[in-house]
Order: sequence, then C-alpha cells, then structure tokens
Amino acid sequence: MAENEKVSVVIPCYNHEKYLRETVLSVLNSDYSPLEVIIVNDGSTDHSGQVAMELVRQYPGVRYIEKKNSGPSAARNTGIGSASGKYILPLDADDLISPSYIRKAVELLKRENARVVYCEAEFFGEKTGKWILPPFSLRMLAHENMIFCTALYQREDWLRCGGYDETMTWGWEDWEFWISMLKTGGSVMKVPEVGFFYRISRNSRRKSTTRAAKIKTVKLINLKHRDFVYEQLSGPLRMNRSLSRVTNLLLKKMGLLHLNWQMPVYEVRE
Repeated sequence: MAENEKVSVVIPCYNHEKYLRETVLSVLNSDYSPLEVIIVNDGSTDHSGQVAMELVRQYPGVRYIEKKNSGPSAARNTGIGSASGKYILPLDADDLISPSYIRKAVELLKRENARVVYCEAEFFGEKTGKWILPPFSLRMLAHENMIFCTALYQREDWLRCGGYDETMTWGWEDWEFWISMLKTGGSVMKVPEVGFFYRISRNSRRKSTTRAAKIKTVKLINLKHRDFVYEQLSGPLRMNRSLSRVTNLLLKKMGLLHLNWQMPVYEVRE
C-alpha cells in the first residue's frame, strides 16, 4: 500500500497562549499521518512562545518559528514556506479540527482531483451553532467569501498564486487568496460533515472586523482581480449596506430572505 503524503498544518499565533495547546492537540489527535505542525509566533507579547516550545519538546511532529509581528498573511507564508508537506492546512491558533477532517479532506481532494477541500463548520465559545455558508461558485466567490481559511490545498498551488497578500494586515486575506488560486480553474469540494470549529471570543477577528476593513478589501479585490470580478459580476464588486434587524425580520416574514434579494448597494470606487 502506498504511503500517505505529508500534510503540513500551519498555525500562526499572536497572543493566543490560552488556546494554543488545545489547538495543536486537536491536530495531533488526527487519525491521519504523516503530519507536521508548524507554529509561527507572529511577535506575540504574551507567553505563546513558551507554550509553543513546551509543545515542541513534548511532540516530535511540532516545529516552531518566531518572527517579528507582521500580520496573519506573512505568518502563514512564513510557515508554508518552511513546510515539507505536499498538502497545506492553515489553522488559526484558537480554532479546532476534528480527528477525521484531515484524512477525509485528503481522500476527497485526491479522489476528485480538487484544488481546495473544506467542510461543514460550527461556532463555539461565546457563540455556538452551525456556521451556515453559501454554496461555492465562482460568481459567489467574486461577491463574498464562503471558504474559511482552514481548507486543504496543495503547497504547489500556494507557490503558483504567490501566497497570501501580505499587505492585507487588516484581515480578509483568505478571500483574496482563494480568488488568486481559483480564478484560473480547479474544483472546490466540501466534506459533508463538521470538521472545523471556529472559536468566537471577544478578540475574534470575525467579531472585530470593521466596516473600514471591508471597504479596503473591496477596493483591493476590484483593483487586483478586476478581470475576474468583471467576468463574474459584469461590473465592479459592490459593498452591501447592512439591513436593520427590523427589516430583516420583515423580509423573513415575507419569505424574501430565501430569494435572491437584491439589497441597496453603493460602489466602493478605487
């Protein structure tokens, strides 16, 4: 029987000493091998480095890189650049994966010759429940992101598309990365069960994302991926105004939230 190909799980860490061990252990409890875990300390000011070094001493498959703080994109690129695995799975330092996620993702990627594989996901922490995301399509990807960062892909595809954009220090870098990787082709597959657990806490990037960050992201995608955006949307990416809670409730009662409801929009110009 042919040996499995190595998966490198890259964990950028900035001030997550509280959660880092739990995150790493969720990977080490995987039923897939061989694995390597690469912790990239992105200039943490807490004891994340000490926790990481304890894990390195305790588990042979864990590696540690320390670098000056420069944001999640640069931290991921640093880790992936040093990875020895054929496959890459990014994982933030406060999130978790199931024991079977990596194995099932690798099997699906190989069987379907997919470019990216992700799974069903759940929130935990301050918010719980299933993370409902729209189904993947290139048109939908041009409009919004529906693939969280903890999805499996080949390292050679990271090289081909130039890695994560390190100028995006405000977040949303995974959306731009998926566009870079997928706009030239390749299928996306989804493991039909929960394999990823996204922690919601006071400091979660998802909770703290600002409107200004969203506007910067829209501008960057319109500029950097104009060909893709215009092909998929027949014009520039536009940013929706948020509807009020009362309006959402009214639309739900009217049954309109289940339709392709077109909200008022404004164009974020370059």
